[in-house]
Amino acid sequence: MSSDILSRPIDISKYSLIYASAQKNCGAAGVTIIIIKKEILGKVNRKIPTILDYQVHILNDSMYNTPPVISIFTVNQTLKYIKKLGGLEKIKQLNEEKARLLYAEIDRNKIFKTTVLKKDRSIMNVCFVMEDHYNQLENDFSEYAFQNGIIGIKGHRSVGGFRASIYNAVTIDSVHALIKCMRDFEQLHIH
Repeated sequence: MSSDILSRPIDISKYSLIYASAQKNCGAAGVTIIIIKKEILGKVNRKIPTILDYQVHILNDSMYNTPPVISIFTVNQTLKYIKKLGGLEKIKQLNEEKARLLYAEIDRNKIFKTTVLKKDRSIMNVCFVMEDHYNQLENDFSEYAFQNGIIGIKGHRSVGGFRASIYNAVTIDSVHALIKCMRDFEQLHIH
């Protein structure tokens, strides 16, 4: 759940164990969030390293390492921010709106397209590529976006294209800035 934890309400009763990294929606890298039902503790039928045995941690109320204090502080600040904003339902609405706006632009724009079916689209990572006819403009758009203050949208190395990660910390104004950049780029290249 690393990409979408704290992006929406989740019924944790449906899971025996939730394991999530914090660096996407919760805070800085270095924190792992684990939610575990007590009923599954101690049910491992093979030897596992003590550091991975959550029952040992709980029974001893201890840690085997020095906790990443700044990362934990950041998670705490994020939790306070989400609570102040109105909770996970409000965050969900904001995230859905950011994704809706960005996908609407990709669907409208003549230069870009998504390769993901509507029913499978992520609200956290919006992946898109150039329309086949405009493939040669991919590097130009990357540079244009960079010149307009948009960074970090290069697609995954195995897929290429672009990936706009619109996690909780990304504001709706930032999404509007990317949309404007895409529209302006389209105007420069569609005749």
